[in-house]
Amino acid sequence: KMFLAGSWGADFHPDLRPNDDEIVLLPHKGTDVFMTDLPDHLERMGITHLVIAGMTANLCCEGTGRHAAESGYDVTFLWDAIGSENVPSYEAAVNLNYPLIGNAVMKVDEFLAALDGTASTDGVQKGDTVRGSDHLEIGTIEEIVAATGEVEAHIIVPRGLIFEKETFIPLDAVVRRAGTDVFVNVPKLVIKEMPWDSPPSRADQRQKRGPAAGGVEKLYGSRSPSAHDRATAAAIGASTGHLSNEPLA
Repeated sequence: KMFLAGSWGADFHPDLRPNDDEIVLLPHKGTDVFMTDLPDHLERMGITHLVIAGMTANLCCEGTGRHAAESGYDVTFLWDAIGSENVPSYEAAVNLNYPLIGNAVMKVDEFLAALDGTASTDGVQKGDTVRGSDHLEIGTIEEIVAATGEVEAHIIVPRGLIFEKETFIPLDAVVRRAGTDVFVNVPKLVIKEMPWDSPPSRADQRQKRGPAAGGVEKLYGSRSPSAHDRATAAAIGASTGHLSNEPLA
């Protein structure tokens, strides 16, 4: 049963009452907190990175993180500050789903260390431990290679018991450094499937990315779905009497 706003029993318990500087989201019945007015507050405050903790792992935390990631936000899950109603649901969320959704899954202490230290790639050092977004260890940095005209900046992790070859990880994949731990935005399970068995070539990257957005006139080559082009086509059609969906000859 829900109390009407302003009626007796509708307020917060005194021990849980928010401070004056804390934000209270609109009530919601679903598990996805991103379906409240949370996006409005994030946009108003210029926040682009969500750090998620709380209850429950496979419902509110996972649903909110997934929706936020789909909306373009960076997401970090604090696995030792997240709870669930049972162990299987917790393990499935933390070990399987979170690494595929967020930038990193880390402990609270690691997150606080990242806030105090370097939160980007600037502080990456030789000898740092590289971890996947699932928090599993990938290896130790053997060398840091600066960008040149031929290759992108990257780190080299030597082969070991798990990886038979050296791994060349682009610095762009590094999302956070906490102490001497470096987190990349790919789970360890997927590392073998990444094209990281050789230094990242600038030519290969340009070929994969294609032309710059500013140089693309039409998204699909023959026509563009943009409102601007539709309006232009409608204007041309009106002037020529050709108003069908078929392109003009």
